[in-house]
Amino acid sequence: MPNKRKNERIVGQYFNWLLYERDGVYQADGRANKPSAARHSLGTKTYQEALEAIKRLDVIKAVELGLADRDLLRAAESELVPLGVGVQFYLAHVQRPRVTGGARPATPKRYRAVFDKFLPHVRKEGYRYWNQITPRQLHNYAAWLDGEGYAYRTEFLELTTIKQAVQWMINAGHLPASCAIKLPLPKPSGTDTYCWQPDQVTAMIAYSYSVEELGWLATVLTALACTGMRISELRSLRWSDVDMSNNFISLTDESTSRHRRRGKPRQIKNHRSRSFPIDATLHQVLQGMSHDSDGLVFHGPKRGLLSPDIVRRTLIRDVLTPLSRQFPTTGAFGFIDGRLHSFRHYFCSACANSGVPEPVVMQWLGHQQSGMVRHYYHLHDREAQQQMQKVSFVGAVGRRVDGDVNPPSSQEIAQTKSTSEEIEAVATEGRELAVD
Repeated sequence: MPNKRKNERIVGQYFNWLLYERDGVYQADGRANKPSAARHSLGTKTYQEALEAIKRLDVIKAVELGLADRDLLRAAESELVPLGVGVQFYLAHVQRPRVTGGARPATPKRYRAVFDKFLPHVRKEGYRYWNQITPRQLHNYAAWLDGEGYAYRTEFLELTTIKQAVQWMINAGHLPASCAIKLPLPKPSGTDTYCWQPDQVTAMIAYSYSVEELGWLATVLTALACTGMRISELRSLRWSDVDMSNNFISLTDESTSRHRRRGKPRQIKNHRSRSFPIDATLHQVLQGMSHDSDGLVFHGPKRGLLSPDIVRRTLIRDVLTPLSRQFPTTGAFGFIDGRLHSFRHYFCSACANSGVPEPVVMQWLGHQQSGMVRHYYHLHDREAQQQMQKVSFVGAVGRRVDGDVNPPSSQEIAQTKSTSEEIEAVATEGRELAVD
């Protein structure tokens, strides 16, 4: 095996490359070429993998810059693709400009976290190339995730991401078609996210207001409960989005807007802008809040930028834990297991239980499919009991009063008898027709 050298010069078929390390990961710098081949992370900490990656990168850049025929990539399909190199190719594809179909900035981060777990696992088993990854390796990885206590949805996301990456590498000509992974995965259904109950939400907000240092959190929790917004949406909410006179909040996705604001444009998860009325309680809270120069509505401690991580940690440490004795967990999970996204579930459930039509809830939450609303809906035992009391199955017959059976009145008996006679007459007529 060649000895690795610092800032080593590699002469490729089309370009000259400078091979070096940054934070332990090998990089290839081809900017000195004409035309420039740019600078690339090779996505590997292994020297031999880096050399193989440069060889393939040399051909790919030559094809992209029009110096070589695309058939060269097809002819090289049988070449081995190092694990780290394949990940970098795929992430570069995911991070392409939005106008050409690239993903949101958060997506590559989520995918990278998947590969940061998967690659060390398969390397430990002796695999170095994507050509070696088969359904068997994914089965083993899923078993390892099980052993580590990961949830089904997390495992589904990780395995699906890996399969998608492999399929893209095949479509892009990096891997041969024989490397396709056929592994059907049952899509997860339902949710194990805990949904707050009304008295719990009230207690959390009241407790936050009672502690001077948590006043900022009380306003955040109120907004989450009364709007169903994601914490990322609440964080970016501006006073210009809030129309107090008409009592509406408007969330606009700015991914494709030509009017760029200072900083990053706001990106809503499904790219769907939406608006919804302001709840009376939230309206009162907003009226009492000050307007800072940054234009943002909500802030964290000491009026700093609202950090989802700080909100989450503060909620768990300073609110859920102190109140956990008041709301003990009796099942598999309960009050102490709720998180920020639980407020979205709470909002949906509260709307449904109050009779808000499903299309309206869908619009307020920003969903196109009713299945997502059902995903967020929870029916607690208390609500189930209240709903059951609204239903009359047998009229007044057999009602109980003060623990005793309340006998039906003579009028109810006569009505019941008349109804029974009508039913019997219809049944008799039906039997006669059947005989004829």
